[in-house]
Amino acid sequence: MQCMPAQITVRLTDELRASLDESARRCGRRPSEVVRLALVAYLGVERGPERPADRVSDLLGSLESGVPDLAARHRHYVIEALRRGP
Repeated sequence: MQCMPAQITVRLTDELRASLDESARRCGRRPSEVVRLALVAYLGVERGPERPADRVSDLLGSLESGVPDLAARHRHYVIEALRRGP
């Protein structure tokens, strides 16, 4: 976990607080994390990988599927899988 050396207090309207709580609940994060993410996005501050895909980006595309033309015919395989069902 990253050290948080600074703390601020922000006053929110009831409506904004409810929106923050709902967003945090939906994302499975604490409200303080949502506020930090919003500040990073608003201020354009560079940050480290946040999404799970970013953490494993060096592995993406490196696994063998056993299908030699998967990249070229991915649409065909998706449609075929949808027709078969679960």
